[in-house]
Amino acid sequence: MLDRSAKLPAGFDGGTDAFGSRRRQRQEQEKEVQRAARKRAEEEGRGATGPAHDLRDREAETERKRELVSHSGKNGGERGGAGVKQAGAALFGSAKEQKVAVTEKSRAIEQAIQQIEKQFGKGSIMKLGGAGEKIDAISTGSLAVDLALGVGGFPRGRVVEIYGPEASGKTTLALHAVASAQKAGGTAAFIDAEHALDAAWARTCGVSTDDLLISQPDNGQQALEIADTLVRSGAVDIVVIDSVAALVPREEIEGEMGDAHVGLQARLMSQALRKLTGTISKTKTTVIFINQLREKIGIMFGNPETTSGGRALKFYASIRIDIRPIEPIKQGDVVIGRRVKVKVVKNKVAPPFRIAEIEILANEGISREGGLIDMGITTGILDKSGAWINYGKTRIGQGRENAKQFLRDHADVAAEIDTKVRERSLVAGNETSSPNGEES
Repeated sequence: MLDRSAKLPAGFDGGTDAFGSRRRQRQEQEKEVQRAARKRAEEEGRGATGPAHDLRDREAETERKRELVSHSGKNGGERGGAGVKQAGAALFGSAKEQKVAVTEKSRAIEQAIQQIEKQFGKGSIMKLGGAGEKIDAISTGSLAVDLALGVGGFPRGRVVEIYGPEASGKTTLALHAVASAQKAGGTAAFIDAEHALDAAWARTCGVSTDDLLISQPDNGQQALEIADTLVRSGAVDIVVIDSVAALVPREEIEGEMGDAHVGLQARLMSQALRKLTGTISKTKTTVIFINQLREKIGIMFGNPETTSGGRALKFYASIRIDIRPIEPIKQGDVVIGRRVKVKVVKNKVAPPFRIAEIEILANEGISREGGLIDMGITTGILDKSGAWINYGKTRIGQGRENAKQFLRDHADVAAEIDTKVRERSLVAGNETSSPNGEES
């Protein structure tokens, strides 16, 4: 039996002080020896390996971590306070440095802008927000088409392409835009590359032929040079080129029938548009290209239709309009016009793919009154009750033709309806330009 009352050796009080201290010293010595051995082995390229060695490594690493934790526990408060101060100073210094860097960057940008304006003129560079958001436009002469375009007409300073099959109303739409520009006090030019402009029909569409500048060039280069000169003058509001297909390159005219001139017209259009677009934007001139349809050969699937003149115009045009006849308009058995669908297939100034339907009559061109009735009913400004069409408490007429005649006789009422339809369409934020309920 163990005698618990036996006296312990001197220096051994409860096994906590002298004996524990000697044990720790031996452990430290062993660890130092192990570390020295590992270091020599690493230097000589023959480090010790094996499970026992890995275990000793892990034990040594654990011991070092304990010592670090113990040491940090004693002096943690002092170090924590100093660390917070150092972090705060670093953050403050960083923010100050960032502010100085931003100031220097802004100063460098201002100097660059001043240098550019000095070299290229005022307005050669500006901030987008300072350029103004409102886009000026020239009315197309049709309320439905104006709303379909989203900005109230053909935008100024942009290229517009109107294309479609024969006798669909392409030139008629362009002539109404010319008439609108003239009524607003502007100057218009018509480059008749097809040599087929009918002055009487232009007058029917409202064009003042006495003030219209017209050119019938001999070849495509001449036509585009004339257009470039007119645009650069800055005095012309709208230029119509009718048509792209008739812009025949000079080489083709001077050559013989049957000669192959591959890509000449496309190259001509590409070069001309590269020169024109910058000037068009600066002078705020609207340039309308009328184009014809062609068919691709060997297309089994998809739409075989394409436009002439290559691909450049498709890219440079801010607005592309596809115009197609729908049905004839008859008075009895006599055809007096046709109904036409106008689709905005590309639009860089408003949402595209809007559709409008308009009436083109033989004796007046695009029917303004018909467009007012269609859009008035669509937007709810006009009310149709049976055969009667009402504007508020006023009965406009029984039947479409009587209502149109009433609006012709009462221009003030027509102008009031036009204004209200435009306001309601803009407020709604979703201009519905098709009278048959299609969303545009």
